[in-house]
Amino acid sequence: MTMTIIVPANAGRTDPGYAGPPPVKGEELVPSRYAVRIGEIDVLVVSDGVLPLPTKMLGHNVEPGVRAAWLNDMFLPPDAFDWSLNVVVVRSGGQTILIDAGLGLDPNLSLPRAGQLIRRLEAAGIDLASVTDVVLTHMHMDHVGGLLVDGVKERLRSDLRIHVAAAEIKFWEAPDFTHVNMPEGFPDALRAAAKRFAQEYRSQLRLFDEEHEVAPGVVVQRTGGHTPGHSVVRLTSDGDRLTFAGDAVFAVGFEHPDWHNGFEHDPEEAARVRVRLLRELAATGEQLIATHLPFPSVGRVAVDGDAFRWVPVFWDY
Repeated sequence: MTMTIIVPANAGRTDPGYAGPPPVKGEELVPSRYAVRIGEIDVLVVSDGVLPLPTKMLGHNVEPGVRAAWLNDMFLPPDAFDWSLNVVVVRSGGQTILIDAGLGLDPNLSLPRAGQLIRRLEAAGIDLASVTDVVLTHMHMDHVGGLLVDGVKERLRSDLRIHVAAAEIKFWEAPDFTHVNMPEGFPDALRAAAKRFAQEYRSQLRLFDEEHEVAPGVVVQRTGGHTPGHSVVRLTSDGDRLTFAGDAVFAVGFEHPDWHNGFEHDPEEAARVRVRLLRELAATGEQLIATHLPFPSVGRVAVDGDAFRWVPVFWDY
């Protein structure tokens, strides 16, 4: 896989308001893909865009002043900010694996800056027909929506395998939203997307209970918590390791792993999953990618007192 980095046109300029010349047609001023190699496994992080969401979603079980102090320390706005939405493409053993599928179309929730995956895969030279497998960390709409865009299913292979935990499929037959804390409209949109996805792709689903090897060195493991079937993907090759954590970890989750995210259907279990995963990643020193960490979200985890610290990798140009 190849990656093109576009240097901002205003690099080195300090004139107020200077944005530089427009990018060359077909190029993006800000890069939207980043390549990593794990032993013999190729990994490409692709940005599906960003989701503008209320900051309360980061920790609805803490006092607003405590949450505001963290946001201020991180130089983030107090009310709403952009959550990254990252997807991963993996190549191993002759298979091309898409891990999660982005938002797809905006379900009337004012999320116009996400849903970029299909065109960005094309820009990266990845033909949808080359995808042999899809792994879903879970079935929230920002993880399955790209497969629901008009015309996408027709471009996919007829023998495409979609791997998802059996517990996830069962959960969305009658989903429980009693413990979430989402903005208005999101529960209905999530229900509708999951139901439509299960109907349209049922014949291609490959269900697993706790763990399944999708390709050489590519193992999906159910964690639960965020949703009952939420899973992470572990990559291992030639002694190198990387975990794609899906929604098990958010930006605030390193310093405050006990904060409840608004999208978690079982927030207490999600916090326990987060702590166990972060402890393991800190012990192994392996690389981490997660859906909603700032793009390209590649980094490592360190123990910091009773909590953790996120250590982003230095970008490899």
